[in-house]
Amino acid sequence: MSQKTIVITGAGSGIGRATAQQLSQNPAYTLLLGGRRMAALEETLMGCEGPERHRIMDLDVRDGKAWQKAFAAYPTEMESIYALFANAGVGGENHYGENDRWDEIISTNLTGTYVTIMECMPYFLRRKFPYAHILITSSCLARFGVPRYPAYCAAKEGLLGLTKSLAVEHARGGLLINAICPGWVETEMAQAGIQKIADFAGTPYDAAYAEQMAYVPTGKMSQPSEIAAMVAFLFSGQQVSMTGQGIDINNGSFML
Repeated sequence: MSQKTIVITGAGSGIGRATAQQLSQNPAYTLLLGGRRMAALEETLMGCEGPERHRIMDLDVRDGKAWQKAFAAYPTEMESIYALFANAGVGGENHYGENDRWDEIISTNLTGTYVTIMECMPYFLRRKFPYAHILITSSCLARFGVPRYPAYCAAKEGLLGLTKSLAVEHARGGLLINAICPGWVETEMAQAGIQKIADFAGTPYDAAYAEQMAYVPTGKMSQPSEIAAMVAFLFSGQQVSMTGQGIDINNGSFML
């Protein structure tokens, strides 16, 4: 069985962790799990099937040299790169003026994803598989705006532009590049977002949660495992015609 290396960023929690643990069930996959918190990555690794088969990488996705150092440590794994799940990101509000988080949010979510893809690209271009995959985590906030989140909305919409540009560039080479646009997902980032809303409104967390779910047609958040299942399907090879798409998985929050 030919091993297929899959790189996952933001693997220490939430969607990244759930995806790593889902994909690890396929014995053909070797996972390279990236993030900035080693303890969290270790926890993810211990929850994977066959943890000895996978690797963790302590890095900031914005740092090209850190990527090069990480990949140099795993030359065998990087001979057979098959997929990248560019999932790392930060959330939250930003406000113009002192302590504005604009640069942090844009550089992590947008620039960090770009750097991640560009550092992986040489390995994709010399791969031995006819098709390979890049999947980017965007957001439903790329589809519609919300107040107090200008940097996050801008970064996530920018990721859709990045997806389309790269998808066209690499389509003839069998490199399929898509994005997912989740809505509310039961993660630490979502809980922090709900808490911010509660604090702003001066209401309890449960009340803020209920109010936000009232805006969602299904009335609920997704579970990280649901997003992981979508990632697993896109990497499964069951379809090789989808590229340049923003895939909405958001409980009906946005409908075309």
